[in-house]
Amino acid sequence: MDKGELVLILDFGSQYTHLITRRIRSLSIFSLCISGTSSLDTIAALNPRVVILSGGPHSVHTSEAPAFPDEFLPWASSKGVYVLGICYGLHLLVQKLGGDVRVGDKQEYGKMEILVEGNSGIFGNKKVGDRQVVWMSHGDEAAVLPDGFEVVAKSEQGVVASIEDPKRRLFGLQYHPEVTHSTEGMETLRYFLFDICGVTAGWSMENVLDQELKVIKETVGPEDHVICALSGGVDSTVAATLVHRAIGDRLHCIFVDNGLLRYKERERVMETFTKDMHLPVTCVNATEQFLSKLKGVVDPEMKRKIIGKEFICVFDDFAHKLEQELGKKPAYLVQGTLYPDVIESCPPPGTGRTHSHTIKSHHNVGGLPKDMKLKLIEPLKLLFKDEVRQLGRILNVPEPFVKRHPFPGPGLAVRVLGDVTEGNALDTLRQVDEIFIQSIKDAGLYDLIWQAFAVFLPVRSVGVQGDQRTHSHVVAIRAVTSQDGMTADWYYFEHKFLDEVSRKICNSVRGVNRVVQDITSKPPSTIEWE
Repeated sequence: MDKGELVLILDFGSQYTHLITRRIRSLSIFSLCISGTSSLDTIAALNPRVVILSGGPHSVHTSEAPAFPDEFLPWASSKGVYVLGICYGLHLLVQKLGGDVRVGDKQEYGKMEILVEGNSGIFGNKKVGDRQVVWMSHGDEAAVLPDGFEVVAKSEQGVVASIEDPKRRLFGLQYHPEVTHSTEGMETLRYFLFDICGVTAGWSMENVLDQELKVIKETVGPEDHVICALSGGVDSTVAATLVHRAIGDRLHCIFVDNGLLRYKERERVMETFTKDMHLPVTCVNATEQFLSKLKGVVDPEMKRKIIGKEFICVFDDFAHKLEQELGKKPAYLVQGTLYPDVIESCPPPGTGRTHSHTIKSHHNVGGLPKDMKLKLIEPLKLLFKDEVRQLGRILNVPEPFVKRHPFPGPGLAVRVLGDVTEGNALDTLRQVDEIFIQSIKDAGLYDLIWQAFAVFLPVRSVGVQGDQRTHSHVVAIRAVTSQDGMTADWYYFEHKFLDEVSRKICNSVRGVNRVVQDITSKPPSTIEWE
């Protein structure tokens, strides 16, 4: 990968920031996102060809408004780096260079037309008077431009929509070109990066594979052994397959059945691991160990912590047994960390969030016993989920496995509201979930949905089954669409499909007499229920 071709995004808190990264990568250009207040040393060390200043919810007039380092613009000028400010990023450019940003008389939110007013590089071959629909989201506006800048486009309300100072390689867009509502936004980004900045496309998953194989081989010593916890999901499987290709059977995988897996999950994934992918995997049945500790626990955060702790115990035991067999301690741990995990754990300035989240408190690496002293290998940490799927295909991971929906680390514990050991909640949920997912597959909808699952609710309702009144369980079904899980919307099933699924569940699963659908987006909810 040519670091000189990197497009670096400085994140100032826009909800669309990660989308900029994805859009640029779709052009076969490598892009990364870091905090907007990163030091100049951090920015310079990455050696970007282009820097994009993201939007954000702030106003440059507030005392806590985040900003790039004071030396950033002189450095960019001296190095020939192109800079594009989007929304708040445009305001920062204007303010830092001596212009004037004011609270707008007319705030602009949503779709709006802009009008090209001058000959422009960033709009390519657009002529004066040409119009296009864009997505606005701002209250402040650039009232007075710094010396050297020209207005290239204005909104239909007369607000500055695009500015540029091509001699200093500085550009600004008041709108968000990265969202699909900006109908020509991708065309603008493409023209800006290729024709103005001269970036060369050349980043691909094949490049990623070659580079990661090289890094792993250089990192892991010829006698070192590596361990990996396989969850049965796409991320850990692709990460393990990549490391296995690099070091062979010095990789040792463990798959833990914690009693919280889906219907026949252990049998299905172990067959794939061993017969189709030939991964060295040890399967540990720890059902009793996990469920005994979860008995009577209803608080979702407590569930996650218990599961995380018990997983560490099983993992620790596996590592010690492996050490006895090998005569030496394993040196590395493989983890399927993805780029959204990195982004969410390093929130942008001004968001009010800290670096320690409880959203994913079940993740076990942070709690691994210190005496294990394992060094991390995270070959997927710069990739989004769809990119991991591409990499999996190159590695010949079976297609049905590559397409699998995400599954939470705590398993069905976050889909049984209340005590997971009470009654037959887990078995009931497994049956309901299996019917729901199989129905989605039979209808040809599985690949259109980011994640689908069923939830066991801690309530009963009155029903009529077999000419008798019943007092049975209520289950919920949920399906969402998303790009990377950071935001999501519920999937719009046809009524006929929902009717058939509800009938199948109530007729096939003993103890269920009511099915409801979750139609909440993320935000305000999460994708999972707990």
